[in-house]
Amino acid sequence: MSASSAAPGPLADLVVIEMGTLIAGPFCGQILGDFGADVIKIEDPRTGDPMRQWGRSLPKGLSPWWPVIGRNKKSVGLDLRTPDGQALARELIRGADVVIENFRPGAMEKWGLSYESLAAENPKLVMARVSGFGQTGPYSQRAGYGLIGEAMGGLRYVTGEPDRPPARAGISIGDSLAAMHAVMGIMMALHHRERTGRGQVIDAALYESVLAVMENLVTEYDLTGYVRERSGSVLPGIAPSNAYPCAGGDMILIGGNGDNVYARLTEAMGRPDLKTDPKFVDHASRGKNQAELDAIIAQWTSGWALPDLLKLMEEKGIPASRVFRAPDMLEDPQFAAREAIIETEHPVFGRIKMQNAFPKLSATPGRVRWPGPALGEHTDAVLRERAGCSDERLASLRAKGVI
Repeated sequence: MSASSAAPGPLADLVVIEMGTLIAGPFCGQILGDFGADVIKIEDPRTGDPMRQWGRSLPKGLSPWWPVIGRNKKSVGLDLRTPDGQALARELIRGADVVIENFRPGAMEKWGLSYESLAAENPKLVMARVSGFGQTGPYSQRAGYGLIGEAMGGLRYVTGEPDRPPARAGISIGDSLAAMHAVMGIMMALHHRERTGRGQVIDAALYESVLAVMENLVTEYDLTGYVRERSGSVLPGIAPSNAYPCAGGDMILIGGNGDNVYARLTEAMGRPDLKTDPKFVDHASRGKNQAELDAIIAQWTSGWALPDLLKLMEEKGIPASRVFRAPDMLEDPQFAAREAIIETEHPVFGRIKMQNAFPKLSATPGRVRWPGPALGEHTDAVLRERAGCSDERLASLRAKGVI
């Protein structure tokens, strides 16, 4: 391990209490933990975060998802539905910088853990509240998973083939976008705290986090009345930019829509006539005749083996790529050179591979210090250190089922 990768992360001075479950809240905590924050995850002492079992099940009922989203965190089993559990949570939060929660709005208040009451004891506290529809508005009390945020934010409608129902991205992108917006909000709030000494609330709604990345979808409709539709693997009017067939059933993605890149592509194809053809001579004409141009390119690519065509595209300076799967990532030299995928030791699975911490920082990079912990692995240590619990108190709490 290099000296830089072993350096404390840029957030090493932050204490974060994560009280969320599943993806949106915990992914926010994962990102902060990746960059050095001391993330203390509070979980139900009996069942833990459902992410421990979600996804493709492995031996002993463990999920391969948990080692990733639970990495760099300390697990404290604590029943927030009991007065003793709520009191312990308050003690932990009193010494924390950040709280993350993604319960339905009102749950924290029901447990006596509203921001106002917590900030009265810790004015510097920053609280990130992640929910389906936000903390206010007529929909705030509705249940809101990521797919609902994707639908309401506009992503689902434009994803998929035009002659089929809306498709999903294949990952829980709505939850992940909400988590990333929560992280941005936390960083902004901490910057503000540096100047004022006071914390604040980040209200991150899933549907708004999706809406934020929908480019000009609303403005385009407002100005022109055009409703963007599903268009499969292309963006209407942007050509050539598509997935094309290669010999043997492989696919190649080629982005040749810029004028200079398109000219190089026609030369690589041995079809310089396509560069001056009035139907394809500029961006607008290529967009208008997109289907015809894609058909010409597909006929050409189908005669190439994927590795040979990728080499040609690289030589000609044309953006292109295979459609990567996990096995391709593990064999690719770019992933290896940048340590985009790392190995870490898991107490049950042994050596496991997962994505590294991103983005890369030159002086204080993030890193994976350990994979997701066992349920309650750090309960006693954290409560002793941060809540001043004696062995007698811990024994009493455990007997009552609070921890």
